[in-house]
Amino acid sequence: MLKNDSSSYGWIAIAIHWLSAVAVIGLFALGYWMLTLSYYDPWYREGPWWHKSFGLLLLLLTLVRLLWRWVNPKPVAYGTRFEQVAAGAGHGLLYTLLLVTMISGYLISTADGRGISVFDWFEIPALITGLPQQEDVAGDVHWYAALSLVILAAGHSLAALKHHFIDKHDTLKRMLKPKP
Repeated sequence: MLKNDSSSYGWIAIAIHWLSAVAVIGLFALGYWMLTLSYYDPWYREGPWWHKSFGLLLLLLTLVRLLWRWVNPKPVAYGTRFEQVAAGAGHGLLYTLLLVTMISGYLISTADGRGISVFDWFEIPALITGLPQQEDVAGDVHWYAALSLVILAAGHSLAALKHHFIDKHDTLKRMLKPKP
């Protein structure tokens, strides 16, 4: 089953979810590690190249995810009314932080007017440049949005585990495999 139905997520939503999760964790770890590199470290230039390339692919995947979410039914939510509202707000904040993190990363990388190479396959042009202190302001936004995203994603994971082990809902199972 590729598409969602009222009781289960489909393979496309599941794949996008887990690819996004792995990308967010990997990009955060790489970005945090890059802060420790010295100018003479060989990864000083290599790390950002990978970080930017995967970051832009994650931006594309996030836009596809939002479109897919818009055109597919969402499975019925479990929990109290409060939990359902909190889950909706949490998901909205996750998407917002994803977009803010990636857009601010783009603004950091294009502040000098150069585009961003994506794995040397193609280049994303610098469309917005010359904003006052663009690189510094975007850098601060990028760091705090990414940190907030990882913290919120950890909370999201804990909520899924709570629903699975304490509430005995199949919320987590739905995000692992569609029902036949």
